[in-house]
Amino acid sequence: MDEQLHEMVREVVRSIPRGRVATYGDVADLSRAPSPRLVGQVLNQDGHDLPWHRVLRANGTCAPHIADEQLQRLREEGVVAKDGKVDLRAYRWEEAVKEKEEEPPGLW
Repeated sequence: MDEQLHEMVREVVRSIPRGRVATYGDVADLSRAPSPRLVGQVLNQDGHDLPWHRVLRANGTCAPHIADEQLQRLREEGVVAKDGKVDLRAYRWEEAVKEKEEEPPGLW
């Protein structure tokens, strides 16, 4: 993986404020990563020093193998989950849902 992209993913995750969450897709969009899966790979391999618990699946749930710890860490920050699911409308990081600048129309 490109070192610059790796660091950009890390920087975006580091930027998610306490008490807010983003999806893997949000992080991919903001870092210009080609896919949310790549974000997951970066966090799995090199995310121990980041607020990895603030990154969720697109439906507001945690990956099963880290769900208990992730939900506990989020609770400590004031993020409430109901039935293992975080309400993204209430807790999603504002930066992740800003209106994207309109791109000029393509040729096709």
